[in-house]
Parts: sequence; structure tokens; C-alpha cells
Amino acid sequence: MKKLISVEEAAAMVKDGMTVMVGGFLSAGSANKVLEAIAKSNVKDLTIICNDAAYPEKGSGVLIAAGKVKKCIMSHIGTNPKAIELFNTKEMEIEFVPQGTLAERIRAAGAGLGGVLTPTGIGTVIEEGKQKLTIQGKEYLLEMPLHADVALLGANLGDESGNLVYYGTTQNFNPMMATAADLVIAEVQNIVPVGEIPMENVRTQALFVDYMVQA
Repeated sequence: MKKLISVEEAAAMVKDGMTVMVGGFLSAGSANKVLEAIAKSNVKDLTIICNDAAYPEKGSGVLIAAGKVKKCIMSHIGTNPKAIELFNTKEMEIEFVPQGTLAERIRAAGAGLGGVLTPTGIGTVIEEGKQKLTIQGKEYLLEMPLHADVALLGANLGDESGNLVYYGTTQNFNPMMATAADLVIAEVQNIVPVGEIPMENVRTQALFVDYMVQA
């Protein structure tokens, strides 16, 4: 299968009403060109799963600023005034999830688990509507897995088969999101022939990656 596609082809794979995972942290490690192309498209009513709302002009925030998002599942929106505005006016729903819990819920989906147990959120608004279990005298919340239709990843290096490497903190959320979506698209800065990346450096294996875009 031909894995390398254009930015426009990648953006066209995101359809109305889909749930989309966006890797990275404050746009570092995000598929920024693909996100910009989606923001310019006619797609609407997306649910996005990501660490944060990034910025109105970059990262997941461009989708929010363009009015493409009906719901966010994330930990933080403070860097994006548009996200704050839409949340306050109830034009966009936001499910706030503690950062570690968010990562574990995504990992659970990728691992095929039925959920994760965590004490984080006990006694706060986070526990509202959730099942609580007592194990060895300690209370835990049952947090459900998070799965997506599409995951958009940003990688620094990849080979032609789709093996990916992330530098520094750009790997935030990308490796686990690659396992938890039906369709995985990676925006890669530098694509090299197969065999040039030492296998011990690969953070996302090619079998998880459906398509790549040259960043």
C-alpha cells in the first residue's frame, strides 16, 4: 500500500462527526499542516481528543477556532482564548480529564482493556457520573477507554514503511494514540529509506501507521 499521501488527501479522510485524536503538546508533535487543511475544509461536528487546546493559530486549536469542533476531551484549554469563549458560551462541550488519566484511557483503548482504575478525581467534580469501586479499602474511579476514528500524529523522522521516531517531548501522546484509532495518519518531517532507522529507536511501528504526509 502506498503510504505517502498529500496534505489534502489526508485532510479529506476526516469526515463530519468523527472522533479525532491529535498528538503532541501545545502543537509540538502535532500534525500541524494536516490540521490547518482540515480547518479550511467543510468538515464539522468533530470530537477531538488531545492533551490541550493549543493555540487559535496552531495545533488542535485551529480546528476549534474554525468552528469545526463540537466536543473536546482534554486536560487544558488555558492557552486558547477561543476555546475558553466557546466553553463559557456553551457552544462547545469540553470533558476535562486529568492528564495522566487521559493518557491511561487512550492506552487502555490501544491495549484492548475494558477501562482503568485510578484514585485521581475522587472527591472532585471528576467523579460525577462515574462508577466507583473499593479495592482493599481504597476507592477508585473506573475510567473508560478512549478510541478514535482517526489519529493525527506529528513525527520528526520516519521511514518509507511508516516506522516513526519522535524527538524530545514531541512524543507526548503520539505513540499511544497510534494504537487507539481506526485510521492513523502521521505528518513526518524527514522520511528516509527502510533500514536507516535503528529498530531500537522506533517509537511507533509501521504496522500502526496507515498513511504519512511529508511535513
